Amino acid sequence: MSHAVDSIAADWTAVDLAARYGAMPLSRIRLPHDSDPATEEDVVDIHDRENRLYELVDGVLLEKTMGTYESYIAMLLGQFLGDFIRQNNLGILLGADGILRLAPGLVRIPDVSFIARHKLPDGKVPRTPVATLVPDLAIEVISKGNTAEEMQEKLRDYFEVGVRLVWYVDHLRKQVRVYTAVDQEQIVGIEESLDGGDVLPGFTLPVASIYAE
Repeated sequence: MSHAVDSIAADWTAVDLAARYGAMPLSRIRLPHDSDPATEEDVVDIHDRENRLYELVDGVLLEKTMGTYESYIAMLLGQFLGDFIRQNNLGILLGADGILRLAPGLVRIPDVSFIARHKLPDGKVPRTPVATLVPDLAIEVISKGNTAEEMQEKLRDYFEVGVRLVWYVDHLRKQVRVYTAVDQEQIVGIEESLDGGDVLPGFTLPVASIYAE
């Protein structure tokens, strides 16, 4: 699993990072200043001081990037999903700043995430800055700065911790890549409809609705 910190992040070189994350702009990566790996406290501190979002993977901080259009798509999906989830009292939705501890040393921030009601401690939304919650559905709107290597690793992380459904929204191709496992992908095109599968039974959404500005 990628969240097992078995190396000192401060010793990583640009070559190491390029091999792992592809042609990711180095400006998105923050390495610790000393020999200790970065921590969740760093994620929260940077968010509070700089209003910037970073995911934490193996002691390294990776900036979460999202442009105006990607944010629009994520909010639109949240509206469609939110109506269905509220009407059926299924759980909660988090947006693109919903920081989640998926495992010790692994912090991810899906653009949209659905968490089933039974997973909420005492039936309430956690008040902590970083909640220990594994979403049932994780949605990522692919941004220009995302690399294939980065998104593949994120996909592995999601399924290793128990996420049941992942949508990668590819607005350049006007399609959605639907995953029910790392090696189980279905491409849903603009003439087709998404469905909630076993995670959100009964939910359907024409892909064209996502791109109908």
